Amino acid sequence: MLAVQFLYSWSINPGSNLCKLAECVDEFIDLYGAESKKFHGFARDLSLGTVENLDIIDELIEKNAKNWAISRIAKVDLAILRLATYEMLFREDIPPIVSMNEAIELAKELSTDESSRFINGILDSVKSMLARHPRVPGK
Repeated sequence: MLAVQFLYSWSINPGSNLCKLAECVDEFIDLYGAESKKFHGFARDLSLGTVENLDIIDELIEKNAKNWAISRIAKVDLAILRLATYEMLFREDIPPIVSMNEAIELAKELSTDESSRFINGILDSVKSMLARHPRVPGK
């Protein structure tokens, strides 16, 4: 959740801070992640990894979001999509199906039922493009 919150915040004001990306992530986590300190490192890794690979991630989202430009996707939905796509592409320790399920649950909690279906459709297309098994980490 903390990584999605950072990505949402960052998507509204990318580069508005004068800090470097890692400093921005750390500052955000320190400010808003007090209740879940044991997950700070994980949220940091996810946030940094997503932003650092944003061009690849956004290209893949746009390719799989039939008739939808990135600019038309709600910011919270885009943050969820970006995080899940990053996990599916670059985090071999997380099975793709887990990333999809988490994204759908986040969409239900933070957005709408329609958003959860929209996100599921895009991520299902992304999953079908992967060379690894959707239910097994690293394979």
